[in-house]
Amino acid sequence: MQERRDADFRPHEQGLRDDVRRLGRLVGELLVEQQGEAFYQRVESARSAAIQRRLNDEPTTALARELAGLDAATADAVSRAFSTYFQVVNIAERVQRIRRRRDYQIAGAQPQPDGLHDVLLRLKEAGVGADEILSALPRIDVEPVFTAHPTEASRRALLEKEQEIVRALVADFAGPRTEGERAVDWARLRMALTSGWQTADISHVRPSVQDELDHVDFYLSDPIYRVLPVFYEVLEDAMVAVYGTCPKLPRLLRFASWVGGDMDGNPNVGADTVAATLRTQRRIVLARYRHECAELARLLTQTSDRVGVERGVLARLADYRALLPEAAAKIRPRHANMPYRGLLQLIGARLAATAHDEPSAYREPAEFAADVELIAASLRANGGAHAGWFAVRRLQRRIAAFGFHLARLDTRQDSRVHAAALAEALGESPPDPAQLAARLAPYASGAQALPMPAAAPALEPTVAVFAALADARRRYGDAALGVYVISMAGSVADVLAVLALARAGKLVEGIGTVPLDVAPLFETIADLRAAPQTFRALLADPVYRAHLAARGDRQTIMLGYSDSAKDGGLLAARWSLQRAQVELLEIAREAGVALTFFHGRGGSVSRGGGKTSRAIMAAPRGAVDGHFRVTEQGEVIHQKYGVRALALRSLEQSAGAVLLATLRPRPPEPRENRWREAMRLLADDGAARYRELVVETPEFVDYFRAATPIDVIERMTLGSRPSRRGGGKAGVASLRAIPWVFAWTQCRSNLPGWYGVGSAFDAAAARGDEAVLREMARDWAFFRTLIGDLEMVLAKSDLGIAERFSHLSGPLHAAFFPRLAEEFRRTVDWVLRLKDADRLLADDPRLAQSIRLRNPYADPMNLIQADLLQRWRAADCPDDEVFGALVSSVHGVAQALQNTG
Repeated sequence: MQERRDADFRPHEQGLRDDVRRLGRLVGELLVEQQGEAFYQRVESARSAAIQRRLNDEPTTALARELAGLDAATADAVSRAFSTYFQVVNIAERVQRIRRRRDYQIAGAQPQPDGLHDVLLRLKEAGVGADEILSALPRIDVEPVFTAHPTEASRRALLEKEQEIVRALVADFAGPRTEGERAVDWARLRMALTSGWQTADISHVRPSVQDELDHVDFYLSDPIYRVLPVFYEVLEDAMVAVYGTCPKLPRLLRFASWVGGDMDGNPNVGADTVAATLRTQRRIVLARYRHECAELARLLTQTSDRVGVERGVLARLADYRALLPEAAAKIRPRHANMPYRGLLQLIGARLAATAHDEPSAYREPAEFAADVELIAASLRANGGAHAGWFAVRRLQRRIAAFGFHLARLDTRQDSRVHAAALAEALGESPPDPAQLAARLAPYASGAQALPMPAAAPALEPTVAVFAALADARRRYGDAALGVYVISMAGSVADVLAVLALARAGKLVEGIGTVPLDVAPLFETIADLRAAPQTFRALLADPVYRAHLAARGDRQTIMLGYSDSAKDGGLLAARWSLQRAQVELLEIAREAGVALTFFHGRGGSVSRGGGKTSRAIMAAPRGAVDGHFRVTEQGEVIHQKYGVRALALRSLEQSAGAVLLATLRPRPPEPRENRWREAMRLLADDGAARYRELVVETPEFVDYFRAATPIDVIERMTLGSRPSRRGGGKAGVASLRAIPWVFAWTQCRSNLPGWYGVGSAFDAAAARGDEAVLREMARDWAFFRTLIGDLEMVLAKSDLGIAERFSHLSGPLHAAFFPRLAEEFRRTVDWVLRLKDADRLLADDPRLAQSIRLRNPYADPMNLIQADLLQRWRAADCPDDEVFGALVSSVHGVAQALQNTG
C-alpha cells in the first residue's frame, strides 16, 4: 500500500519518511496476502479519492457514495485496513521522536528543548545557583496517576507487537545493517503486523477490573520500571554539565493508580478489587526485584580473595544463611567465596518469601533497601564503582519509587454513596450540611463509634472498603495507599463522612489519627466556584483541622477538568479552574497549610488535555511549588509511556517544568487584574452560549444521540465502568464526560472543545475589549495556552465530515447544524485574529502537516461509519455484523485522531 502513497506523505525528516514508506509497503503486502488484490485495490481507490477531495476542497458527496452500501464484512475490513495504516504511522512518529532525541544528543551543540539539561541551563541563566536547586530538589514530587478511562483500549498482545515493531525500526539507529540483518528486521516487522491483523483490536467481552489492571501494569512494570533510574542519571549528568556538581538526588518521582480503587459509578469496584489490586501490584514488583537481583548476582562475582568486602555484607550473608537454610543450600560450593552473589541469591529468596507472606518475609521495603545499600556501600569502598555499583544504584532508585506496592492506589467514591451509608448508620441524617457535620464530628474524631446496624446494604460495602484499606496498610505500609477522593464534594460533612467511615472500617483504632489523605474533588462549574467557601469552612472545622495537622498540614484538592467543561464549555471550565486555584492558594496561605492540586485531566482539550509542560507553566503562581499530581488516561498513557525512550522524555518534561515553575515562577503581572475581569466576562458569555445549546434546548439531547455514534460507544466493551452515572439514557448531565467527548470526536465535530468561544469573543469586542484580548493572547501564559489548545482542537475538527453525521438526525439537522457551523467559523476567525495568522497552526508546521496528511485516511472510515450507523439504526440496532464493523470504524478513527477522550 505504499510507493504511490509516499508522494502524499512528505514529513520534513527523512528518517520518518523512510519508516512510513517501509511500513506502508508492508501494510499493502499484508492486505494483498490476507484479503486479496481486489480488496487492496478497493482500499487504494478510496484513499486516492479522499486525497483528491481534500486537494480540490470538494464536498464529501462523491466519496461517501463510493463507500456506501458495503457489506458488513467488507466495511469492517476496509476500516481495519485504514486503522492499520494509522497504527504504523503512529508507531513511525513515536520512533521519530526517539530519533530526534538521539540527534540532539549526538550533535551535542544544544540540549533538546524542555529536557532536564535545557531546564537547568534556563534556570542558571535566570540566576539560579546550584545550592538553590539542591535545596529545592527534596520538595519535588511528580506523580502521574494512571486511570481506567479507556477510549483507546488496545489489548496487551497488540501493545507487545507494537513494541516489537519499534525495536525493529530502532535497530537502524545503530548504523548500516547487513543484508541478513535487514532481512531479519523485515521478517520481524511482517510477523508483528500480520499477527496483529489476525487479532481483534478489542475483545468482545467487556474487560474486568483485573483486565484494566493488567493494561496499566504493562506500562508501570516495563517501560516506566526500566527507565526510572535513567531519569536520575540524566539529571545527574545535566547537573555536572551545567553546575559542575553531582548531588545525591532525593526521590523526585512516584506513581499512582485508580484501577481497582475508583468506585465512583462503577459497581464492579469495591473492597475485593482494592485488595486484589494491591496484591497484584505487590506480586509484580517483587517479581521484578527478584529478576533484577538474579541479574546482579550474575554480575557481582567478586571473590573475597581478590577484593575487600565490608563486614556488614558478610554478617548479613551469615544471618541469611541461618534464616533461609533451604535457599542457602542451593548456593553452589564453587560460589562460596563470592559474597555479593551469595547474598543476592538469599535476598531473592527473601523476596520470594515476602510474595507468599512467609515468616522469613521482609516486613517493609526499608529492610530490602538496607540490604541493597550494604552491597552498594561495600562496592563503593572497595573499588567497585565500575564493577557493579552502577547497576546496584539503579535497583536502589527503583526501590525508592516503587517500594513493595509499585504504584499507590487511590480510592474514589461519590459523596452521595457516603451519605446513604451514614443515613443507615445514624437512622436519619440531617438534611442541612452544617447540622450533619456537627452530628458526624464525634464519629469522625473517634470520640464515639459509628453505629453498625445489622441490616445495612449501603453501609456494609462502604465500610468494607475502609477495612480493605486498613488490611492493606498493615500488609504493605502507608506508602501503598494514595489519596481518598470524594466526588461531588460540597461541604464539610462530605469530608468528615470519610473520616467517620474510615474509623468504622478500623483504619485506625481508638481516637488516633486516620492515616489517610482525603481529597475533595471539585468538578462542576458550581462546585469550582464554591470551592473557596467549602475549603475555608473545612479548615475552620476543629475535627478536620486536627486531622490535617497530623497529616503534616498538607491538603490535596482534586480539580475536575471533564465535568466542568461538559457543564459550561471550555472558557468557563478553564477560568473556573484557574480562579479556584488562585483563591484556594490564598486561603491555604492564610491558614498556614500547604496545598497540592491534583489535576484530573483527560486526553482531549475539552478535558484539560494538551502539552503537560505548557499547562504547568501556565498555572497560577504558587500552584505547583514542587508538587505535581495529574491523571494519565486513555490513549495518552500509550503516547507518553508506551516506549521506554518516550516514557523518559515525558518524565523529563514534567519534572523539568515543575522545577522551572517552582524555582522561577512567572513574575507578578500588574495587568493581570484587568485580564482577570475580561476573562470572567468571557467565561460568563461562553457558558451562557454553551448552556443555551447543550442544557437549555430540549431537543439537543436527541440531536446529540442521532448525530454522533454515542449509541455504539455505549455498547462497546471499552471499560469496566458504565458510560452513565446511574444507568439509563437520560440527558447529557448523566453521561460521563469521556463518552461525551469521544462521541463528538468520532464525528469530527469536537463541539465541547470550542462551542461558545467565538460568541464570547464577539461579546468582548462589542464591549470594546478586543485590544485587551490581543494583549492577553500575547502576554498572559494562561490565555496563550488556552488559545493554543483551542487552535489545536479546531484544526483537528472537520465540519464537512460532521455534517454527514448531522444528516443522520433527520429534521433536527436543519435546526442545529447551521448554528454549529456558524459558531465554528466565528471561533476560527477569532483565533486567527488573535494570533495574527492566516491559517490554523501556522506556528506549528509539524502538527499542521501531520493533521493534513492524516485527514484523507481518516475520512473514509468516518464515511463508512456514518453509512453503517444509518443502516444499523434502521434495523433497530442489533448486535450483528454491522455493529462489529461499526466498532472497527470507531477504533480506526480513534487511531487516526489520537486525541479522543
